[in-house]
Amino acid sequence: MTGPLPAAPAPRSTRPPLGFQPIVDLDSGAVVAVEIVSPAPSGARGGGPHETTVPEIEAIAEWLLSLVRESADTESLLPLVLPLPARTLMAGNGFVGLVESLLRRAGRRPRDITFMLGAELADLPRSIVVSGVARLRNAGFRCGFGTAMVRPDLVVEAAPFLMRIDPNLVSGVATDHRHATVVEGLSRIGRGSGVYAMASGVETADDVVRLRRCGVRVGTGPFFAAPVWRPGERVTPVPEPTVGQDRAEDDGPRVTEFMVPPVGFDADTTTEQALEALTGDKALNSVILIDHRERPVGVIDRTRFLLSVTGRYGHALHAKRPAIRLAESPRTVPAWMSAIAALSVAGRDTERVYDDLVVVNTYGQCLGVVHISDLIQSLSRS
Repeated sequence: MTGPLPAAPAPRSTRPPLGFQPIVDLDSGAVVAVEIVSPAPSGARGGGPHETTVPEIEAIAEWLLSLVRESADTESLLPLVLPLPARTLMAGNGFVGLVESLLRRAGRRPRDITFMLGAELADLPRSIVVSGVARLRNAGFRCGFGTAMVRPDLVVEAAPFLMRIDPNLVSGVATDHRHATVVEGLSRIGRGSGVYAMASGVETADDVVRLRRCGVRVGTGPFFAAPVWRPGERVTPVPEPTVGQDRAEDDGPRVTEFMVPPVGFDADTTTEQALEALTGDKALNSVILIDHRERPVGVIDRTRFLLSVTGRYGHALHAKRPAIRLAESPRTVPAWMSAIAALSVAGRDTERVYDDLVVVNTYGQCLGVVHISDLIQSLSRS
C-alpha cells in the first residue's frame, strides 16, 4: 500500500516582479516619491479605447491594491506613483470609490497616490479626460500626464498634478539647444498652470544641471539608480547647485536648519478638528492648512484662533464649520533662503508680526515650519 502522493508545488505567479524608480529632487538629491513600474494584468486590458467593463474595473482596482501591498514590503512611507490605464477615466465615480476604499484599507491615503495615466490617454475625448481627472482629484488622488501623450493646452485645462517630460526630450537637453528650449517651455507651462514638471530618462550629471536651469526640479532615470533599485537604497548624488554670492543676506545658515515638521490638515478641516490639535499640544504655535497639492493655503495661529473659538458662543458658531474661515494667509519662505533673510521677511508686514514661517520647496509645497523665536534666539547667540 502506497502512501499519499506529495502535494504539488504551488503555481508561481506569472506576473513580472515590480520595478521601482526613485523620483529625485534635483536640487537636494533627496528621493521625494517612488514610481512603481508594472504592466497591467490581462484582465485589465479588455475593451476598446473608449470602453470599460465592470470586470475590467474590478481587475484594475485589485491590481492597484496588489501593487500597494507589495510595495509595503519595502517599508517605504514615501508617496507612490502608480500606473493606471487611461480608460478608467470613463468609469465614473464607481471606480474612484472602489479604489479609494481598497487603498485606504492598505494604509494609503489618496493624497499619497499619483496615478500616471497610460498612453491611450491621447485617444480619449477631451471632455472625458477633464472630467475623469477632476473626479480623481476630488477624491484626493493626483494624476500625471506624459507630454508625449497630450497637447499642452489639455494639460492646462485638465490641470494634472504631474507632467512627465518625455525621455526623448530629456536625453538631449544638455547638448541640444532645441531640446533645452522645449523643456524650458514645458516647465514654464507647468509652473504657470500649477502642474509640476518631472524629467524622465535622466542619464548624466550634465542633464541634471541643465534641467535645473530650465526650471525642472524633479526627475527620474538611470543616472539616479539601476533598474534593481529598491526604496530605502541610496541614489546617485546630484551636482551641488551653485549659490549666488552677490547678496550679503544669503550668508549664514539656511532657514531649513531651524525647521520643524508642520502639523498640517486638509483645507476642508473643521474648526473642531483644529481645536483638538491645539488643545492636545500646548507647545503648538500654529496649524497649517494645505490643499491637494501640499501647498499651504492658511495658517491657524494659536492665540487668535483660541480667542475666537473659546469666547462666548465661539464654539457653537465655529465648531462644525471649516477652519479656514479663521485662518490667516501663510507667510512662506523658500527652503534655500538664509535665516537672516527669513527673519526680515517675518517683520516686513507692518500690520502684524508672524510667529511662524512656512518653508516651501520650489513648487510651493509645505516642507516645515520655522518659529521666529528660534531664529531670534539662535542668531542673537551667534
